[in-house]
Amino acid sequence: MDIDDKLSSAAAVIEAADAVLITAGAGMGVDSGLPDFRGTTGFWNAYPVIAKLGLSFEEMADPSWFKKSPNLAWAFYGHRLHLYRATMPHNGFNLLLELAAEKRGGYFVFTSNVDGQFQKAGFDPVRIVECHGSIHHLQCITQCSKTIWDASRETISLNEEVFQALDPLPRCPHCHGLARPNILMFGDSQWIGDRSRQQQTLFTRWLDGLQQSSARLAVIELGAGTAIPTVRYTSESVLRQVSGTLIRINPHENWGPDGQIGFALGAAEGIQKIYERVVAL
Repeated sequence: MDIDDKLSSAAAVIEAADAVLITAGAGMGVDSGLPDFRGTTGFWNAYPVIAKLGLSFEEMADPSWFKKSPNLAWAFYGHRLHLYRATMPHNGFNLLLELAAEKRGGYFVFTSNVDGQFQKAGFDPVRIVECHGSIHHLQCITQCSKTIWDASRETISLNEEVFQALDPLPRCPHCHGLARPNILMFGDSQWIGDRSRQQQTLFTRWLDGLQQSSARLAVIELGAGTAIPTVRYTSESVLRQVSGTLIRINPHENWGPDGQIGFALGAAEGIQKIYERVVAL
């Protein structure tokens, strides 16, 4: 099937759908100008001081840094927090919301991204699952309580040259010990996942309702790779519960199960092309 036929098929699927599930990995934010952390090259280009330390993204995204070098840990996450606050979502977010919001069965977003871009683009926060947490929320590093709080009032100052966060660092409002982002990191046994579990509960209820009503679902997956396949697995497993079609947009890994429609395109370009075809119907 050539690209033109695929676009027509994808547009027909979305037009006929009763509901839309948007699933998104890191590739969704690249077109907004967010760094690509795939492999050490992209990560080190974004963080040259960490490159000098010879640390990979996986090594840096380790909760142990908050104990052994909290100022470095908060330099990394503080820099990302400022970046995500300053970044505006690309137009593809707006087009997706326009396509999804009109459906009688509504929409949901399932994302591994911690950047809060869907909320910033106007998606309803109660219709978003952030399976790896959010950098815009904090928790205590010692889990003195299960409290997760909003980080909007936190400002982290950095010395960019040595890549160290300056004191005072974010603190837990209960024990006044060090706080950390409420993000699931690598080898992380201290993450408080209550917020994400609550989101998942709402998502499950929505899917159950679609199944009971025999709704037709369009799953639009964007920028989700196979290295950590949580998003891809979710896209495919949902369609074993609810009848529908997967539209997978990924410039590098767009293959998948029989019946899906795959596009070797970036997120913003893929959404734009499909949107134009839907509008033309």
